[in-house]
Amino acid sequence: MKIAMVSEHANPLACLGGDDAGGQNVHVAALSAALCRLGHQVTVYTRRDRVDQPEVVTAPDGYQVVAVPAGPAGELAKDELLPHMPEFADGLRRRWLGAMPDVVHAHFWMSGVAAMSATGGDSPPVVQTFHALGSVKRRNQGRADTSPPSRVRIERDLGMRVARVAATCSDEVAELAALGVPADRVSVVPCGVDVDHFRPDGPVLRRGRRHRVVTVGRLVPRKGYDTVIRAVAQLPDTELLIVGGPRAAELGRHPEAARLRDCAARAGAADRVRLVGRVSRAGMPALIRSADVVACVPWYEPFGLVPLEAMACGVAVVASAVGGLTDTVLPGVTGALVPPRAPDRLAAVLGSILSDPDGRARLGRAGRERATEMYGWDRVAERTVQVYRHAGASDRSDLTMVGGA
Repeated sequence: MKIAMVSEHANPLACLGGDDAGGQNVHVAALSAALCRLGHQVTVYTRRDRVDQPEVVTAPDGYQVVAVPAGPAGELAKDELLPHMPEFADGLRRRWLGAMPDVVHAHFWMSGVAAMSATGGDSPPVVQTFHALGSVKRRNQGRADTSPPSRVRIERDLGMRVARVAATCSDEVAELAALGVPADRVSVVPCGVDVDHFRPDGPVLRRGRRHRVVTVGRLVPRKGYDTVIRAVAQLPDTELLIVGGPRAAELGRHPEAARLRDCAARAGAADRVRLVGRVSRAGMPALIRSADVVACVPWYEPFGLVPLEAMACGVAVVASAVGGLTDTVLPGVTGALVPPRAPDRLAAVLGSILSDPDGRARLGRAGRERATEMYGWDRVAERTVQVYRHAGASDRSDLTMVGGA
């Protein structure tokens, strides 16, 4: 099957950790690689954001990445990209003339806008993964939401017009239904995790005698790092590592880093809270394995890859009971769920897990088992192909390639 991935702002080859580079980049890269392993031909189309960016790059995992001109060849915040989607769609249309893909998989709402324009909304079928919904963002961020005012309306329209919506969790199905998108137009296909890269055995980052809590993600307020700081401040002999954002040398100029350091000082935990900055993908498993618990307590989270990575490493997880985290983390089995913005409750749960090493080990073993059985990328890719076929995609050349279908 010839699969076109459209990911207007999230280049799968981008360096992670910036304001607009995170889980979607990982998702597109890993899903594309897994689909290639299944024998499919995958091309990812993303916006050209550098003057010297090659038009076509073949990734080590076998998929191609095509840079499509759309607006200035420089960095733009994703919330500024909507006016450039007609140009992006024109670029897609030109590249597909005479070589139409069998299915188009749009990642994020603006990619859906471009994909539907480029295909005419008819053929090939367009499968839409939103990754995040504007209605949820608006509800949780209020006036801080910088999305275009038309986003919610456009997402509702896309949900009704695309061949199929591939939601990443059951919570998203409910949110789409609230927008008027019937559940029978939606399939749930979760994000995945590289269970060979993230695994329990391997190097472990050096640590001292204190208990260690680790939290990972982009350095933005909605990730709830201040909640973890206030919780850890209540737990003597416990340190907190906050991982993400720019490189360590640049953290001094980052406003969110300054806010979090001030929060730690006011909580009386400045000597036990360390902002690590960006950590390479290669170094992340060793860091996660050094944790007693990984905490992931955002205000809201469309899916959340970090808990899966921790579970795959055999580390217990405490997460907010929001979004996709309610699907991945099983309370009492792989970790615990807590309300967002509830530092006292988080402190109590963390304290209980940290004081029980045998129970903590059981949570870690169950997390590893759940990650490998349900969230490995090859399994996610197989489920994604099923959605493509449900949407109407077919290619005679691969009728016996995947599952004999």
